Amino acid sequence: MSETSTIYKPDTISSHLTLRTMAQAEHNYCFAQSQQLNNQCGLVGYLRGDFGRTGDQFYTTWFEGNSNLKTEEFSKEFDEVVNALNDNPKYRGILHNLEDMILLCATRPNSQISDNHSFGYRADTNKFSYMIRCIPYANDYNFYIYAYDRASLNRHIQNADKGIRFITPKYKEMFRLKDGGNIKITYSNGEVATRKCRYIDEYHTEIGNNIYHICEFAELMQKNGNKVEPADVSDTLQKIHRDYER
Repeated sequence: MSETSTIYKPDTISSHLTLRTMAQAEHNYCFAQSQQLNNQCGLVGYLRGDFGRTGDQFYTTWFEGNSNLKTEEFSKEFDEVVNALNDNPKYRGILHNLEDMILLCATRPNSQISDNHSFGYRADTNKFSYMIRCIPYANDYNFYIYAYDRASLNRHIQNADKGIRFITPKYKEMFRLKDGGNIKITYSNGEVATRKCRYIDEYHTEIGNNIYHICEFAELMQKNGNKVEPADVSDTLQKIHRDYER
């Protein structure tokens, strides 16, 4: 897991909110995901917001996730968390205004997400986790807060750390891809496509907008005469063994 830095760690039981930079493996969870992944990860919903034209306003819109997880306990806590991140100086003004957000992101380069224009932070309480993506630029949405059931989120992150298996139709493993990595598909007519892949479980993966059993996908690629390989070797967890048999 990539290096993280703590922004605020509570020293009393009553101060139950922690805030740190995200690890690289956690970046996937501060963007929109499929309904399948939302359910597995325990997404309650997410808040989108901006600081307005002056940079010190506060406009937000809430988007529902799993309504069964949006309990009275969560709603009360979420309001407290957002207010703390907005008002309490010990959280370094992460949601206070645009100027403070720019300063926070500039002084914590390890929070930068690979898309190069946003920065990731994780806040945790006993039961919930808040994956915060900051976009410290004017005339844009400035933050997204994805709220998760903490246990469900941690379980998915831990399982996804095993990687996504790509196999031959005879179940010989070719390579393992990091969760959120891309594959390159070279079709039989020579056309090439890149698809993002997400971990579902040991035998299933989400490729683009579709979910496949790993053997089903291998058979489909072989049937159509397609070649599959990592789009970037750095996204693999194990050595590449072989291509699909044509």
